[in-house]
Amino acid sequence: MGNREIIEAHYAAGAQGDLAGMMADFDPRIRWVEAAGFPLAGAYVGPEEIGSRVFAVIAGEWDGFGMRVDELHEDGDTVIAIGRYVATHRRSGRALDARTVHIWRLTGGRITGFEQLTDTRLVAEAAEGDAA
Repeated sequence: MGNREIIEAHYAAGAQGDLAGMMADFDPRIRWVEAAGFPLAGAYVGPEEIGSRVFAVIAGEWDGFGMRVDELHEDGDTVIAIGRYVATHRRSGRALDARTVHIWRLTGGRITGFEQLTDTRLVAEAAEGDAA
């Protein structure tokens, strides 16, 4: 399986709610970076930390959170995904639709790095307030 196909499989697993499938190709030392200004901003290392401190938190706070991929570009060991985050915040009831870019790094068929770029203001606005 090529790098592009590995990332496509990650997103396909995410669309099915398959956490194990999403992390199947993670290197044990993967470095995951959430954008400054994002509610989970910072760097996380390893599948266990990413699963518990990123994926579990997002699943608890958002309904239907996912990346709708519009474009995938592969250049050697880097895959760039361009798309949109879509979800509804559980507490506020507000919808999220924010342009997003994911930068994936792979080595030997394993995902070793991830960086998120997104409109963090739109994420914050969707999470503000309480549902009426």
